[in-house]
Amino acid sequence: MPPLVDTFGRLHDNLRISVTDRCNIRCFYCMPEDATNFQPRAEILSFEEVERFVRVAVSLGVNKIRLTGGEPLLRKDLPVLIQKILSIDGVRDLALTTNGVLLPKLAQPLFDAGLRRINVHLDTLRPERFRQITRRDDFDNVVEGIELCRSLGYGPIKINAVAVKNLVEDDIVPLARFGRERGIEVRYIEFMPLDSQGLWQRDKVLLMDDMLAMLAREICPLEPIPNQDPRAPATEFRFADGIGGVGFIASVSKPFCLNCNRIRLTADGHLRYCLFAIEEMNVKDLLRSGAGDEEIADLIRANVRAKWIGHEINTKGFVPPPRPMYAIGG
Repeated sequence: MPPLVDTFGRLHDNLRISVTDRCNIRCFYCMPEDATNFQPRAEILSFEEVERFVRVAVSLGVNKIRLTGGEPLLRKDLPVLIQKILSIDGVRDLALTTNGVLLPKLAQPLFDAGLRRINVHLDTLRPERFRQITRRDDFDNVVEGIELCRSLGYGPIKINAVAVKNLVEDDIVPLARFGRERGIEVRYIEFMPLDSQGLWQRDKVLLMDDMLAMLAREICPLEPIPNQDPRAPATEFRFADGIGGVGFIASVSKPFCLNCNRIRLTADGHLRYCLFAIEEMNVKDLLRSGAGDEEIADLIRANVRAKWIGHEINTKGFVPPPRPMYAIGG
């Protein structure tokens, strides 16, 4: 079959799948503390439906899969889905993004199912600030889960940290040192307008260049990693002393839209060509109405063809997506 190429010539081989919109923490930049407006369980795709969609997507050239949420570890029997996806011929890479709270319990069964690549969300190494950001007291569980993943042999392990200005400046360097000591890459993510409470403002974004300056001043200079994949969301650097590196997802200051290779499937079965997309295409109805694989393939092709040039965060014309991050999938 012809590859998934949009009208701007971008090849799509990367699929992000949200397996639930529920979460067990309440990061202020993502969810209100009393969030309850989740999809009814009957509206969430079954593992069999997800597996079928992946098989069709792989037949069109998709070979990299990432499972997200909400918090994906809340999805019962998630190792079963991991086994199903890894059994599909053509899946070259499977990763998972988690807040890490349940890793002490689930790291072993996930590893036994075949998962090796994992990103753990952790904005700070200060328990009191963790509580301030997440409104939960689970810091020790997250750190325990990271150490357990290390001992089990996960790799690579990455830490995702959202960079909110006037909040986490004094967390940037300690997180990098934490990663350097453990062979973990920390990825700093510029605060994006995806919260459900309308809190985002551009002057609340801690920018990549400012973080680079902090790290160079407090640890040592950084140099770009040569021959990076231009389609990867993170810009990666290594420390000049040869000990580890960091990455930056600079969606606000340095958008990577022109190289984007991702499509997204929400937990309730809607396909999106961009995290910030305004429109979605309903896959669930096809999956549940007896549609053939070619109809699903046509919908995927149509979604990719409709993809815009970029999200326009830095323009007056930017419109936030109608759904918050936890409902879209990280």
